[in-house]
Formats: sequence, structure tokens, C-alpha cells
Amino acid sequence: MGTGHSRALTIDARSLAPYPAAVHVLCGVILNIDGVLVDSEPLLCEAAIRMFAERGVRVASDDFRPFIGTGEDHFLKAVAEKYGCALTLSRDRARTGEIYGELVAGRLLLLPGARAFLTACRTRNLKIALTTSSNRVIFQTTLREMHFPPRLCDATVCGQDVRQPKPAPDIFLLAAQRMKLRTGVCLVVENSVHGVRAAKAAGARCLAVTRTFSAAEMAGADFYASDLAHVPPEALR
Repeated sequence: MGTGHSRALTIDARSLAPYPAAVHVLCGVILNIDGVLVDSEPLLCEAAIRMFAERGVRVASDDFRPFIGTGEDHFLKAVAEKYGCALTLSRDRARTGEIYGELVAGRLLLLPGARAFLTACRTRNLKIALTTSSNRVIFQTTLREMHFPPRLCDATVCGQDVRQPKPAPDIFLLAAQRMKLRTGVCLVVENSVHGVRAAKAAGARCLAVTRTFSAAEMAGADFYASDLAHVPPEALR
């Protein structure tokens, strides 16, 4: 699980600057899968709690909430610092991934509206990118458990592919680049405070799904929905 062998890319935001507002025609949708397509975040949190317990440290799910969307490195390091726990990051990240793989087996289901939303995007000939701040192994585990049809996706990006985590815009800039689109013609679908900030910093429009954080906490998004079954029609126009 761990570091992988591909080099994280540095993205020049100027090369992917959004089109002027007058030509904002939606061409692509970039979805953060965790908490948007699948309810994976509680399982990721549980895996981290169990990993810390194996290290003799008792932590709570609320300890992780401020760091949702930032990737497991920051997710784990920040909580370890709170409790004065020294991590061996590569080892403990790998162990968290192993536990996550055990926890998700048969339990990871698409959230309400997810399949219909993806179908609607395809019907409109929109490109689709799937992203996660998690590492590649966790991402692949999640996609496998989702039984996600590869034909529904034009690009994927995980946390290991970029140098800076959210709220930096790197993950969405790279997703747009891999779809051969500018961010200004993309809609980012996010469920975290850091994710909304990253989407807007990238120059994309943003649909905030309010399952994890409230609309007030995710101020700055362009559209809001309780889940993908209740997306405002104008979000895909």
C-alpha cells in the first residue's frame, strides 16, 4: 500500500485557467468519490481508529473530522500530533489500508442518486473524472468494492498523484488536465470544506453535497444538494 512508484505531478494553474464566464459551457464533471458516490469515510475513519488502537492510542472519530478531504497522510499525522503519538507513516498508512480493505468487503454501496447522476452526465456527453485524496491502494479497493464500470470514467486521480493536498487545487487541476479540459468548464462535486475550497481555487464550479458538512460550513460552493438524488437541475446546465 504505500508510496507507489509514480511521481507526483506539479500542476501549473495558469496552463489550466478557466474560460471567461461568457463561454462557461459545462464539459466535464469531477467527483470526489468519498462521501459523494459511496459512504467510505466512516470506514476509513474506523480503519484509522483501529490502527491507532494497535499502537496503544485511543482516538475518536471526531478527531478526524477537521481533516476530512486532506488525504490519509495529513489525516493520520494531525491526529497523531494531537495525542503525542509518533507514527512510522509508511507502515501505519499501509496498516490503515489493510484494515480498510477488511472493513469494506461487501459493505460499500453507492449512495442515493449516484448511479442516476453518472448516467445523466453520460447522457449529456459530459466527461467524468473520479478523485480521492486517499492513496492509490485505498482508491483501488474502493473502486473494486463499488463494482464501478470503467466505461463510466474518463480519468482518475488519487492523493499520490499530486504534491499538494486539498485545499490546494492540484487534484482538480490534474483531473481536468487528464480529461483534456479546462477547469472553467468543469463541475466539481465535493462533500468537504477543504474540497470546496480546492474546487474554487482551481477555477471550477462546485456542487457541495451536504452529507458530512453543512451548507454554511461549505460556503462558497455554487450549488448544494443533500445527495446526488437531489442535485439542482441547473448544476448540469
